[in-house]
Amino acid sequence: MSRLLPLLLMAGVMAASAGNFYKDVDVTWGNGRAKILEGGRSLSLNLDQYSGSGFQSKNMYLFGRFDMQLKLVPDNSAGTVTTFFLASEGPEHDEIDFEFLGNSSGHPYTVHTNVYSKGKGNKEQQFQLWFDPTKAFHTYSIVWNPQKIIFLVDNIPLRVFNNNKGVGIPFPENKPMRVLCSLWNADDWATQGGRVKTDWTKAPFTAYYRNVNFDGHACAQTVSGLSCGTQSTTGSEVPAWKTQELDGKARNRLRWVHSKHMVYNYCADNNRFPQGISVECKKTKF
Repeated sequence: MSRLLPLLLMAGVMAASAGNFYKDVDVTWGNGRAKILEGGRSLSLNLDQYSGSGFQSKNMYLFGRFDMQLKLVPDNSAGTVTTFFLASEGPEHDEIDFEFLGNSSGHPYTVHTNVYSKGKGNKEQQFQLWFDPTKAFHTYSIVWNPQKIIFLVDNIPLRVFNNNKGVGIPFPENKPMRVLCSLWNADDWATQGGRVKTDWTKAPFTAYYRNVNFDGHACAQTVSGLSCGTQSTTGSEVPAWKTQELDGKARNRLRWVHSKHMVYNYCADNNRFPQGISVECKKTKF
């Protein structure tokens, strides 16, 4: 039986089990530019010419499913970066990134994904979405288990990064990570390679987050060890994320995303990697 559940079922589970920003996160920077709204059901981040803003999960996690709904900065968002990612602490950190690179009015956002392990990244893939992410909330998900990392948008797979440590490719599997989100200025690189700068006359820029959902779907680090959420979308005792795979329909969707919406793939960048592509690129199969 497929472990990738239909979108409507997942949406219903998310609605029933969504967390609360007061309970699940701490605002970590921004000097008042981050605001928890609707009794903890949503949160806004603001960016102006003086500072951006951000928050992080109270807990750290080792594997899980992490869902967040975002509505991105509208209109002229050039130079801005909105993020939703996981990161460990300390040297040689691990990281799993969703970064949303703004653009000038009329041009699409770029979704930047990357995976770091032991402090090394260089695994970038970028996409342009098939909808306007500023008009409504959409669900962005990271499934992280010992076998693979799956990036999803509205439960459609965007990218799969498999555990290939057996052929010498580091994989994040030992260091607990926090969920971090931010809105910040990166106009030296974010939009068209830094050619388009932030228009501060349009500030403040605002991104919205809601339906934070990971505490019941992940293994949280506690003083006594790991405490794994028991919520399951399959009705079984084992949460689906622990063994999640792509079924045939999901693999077809992944092929469609890569053929129609991928705009950068490190596996195809021979100029950047003249020594040859990384071994996991040769092993990737849909």
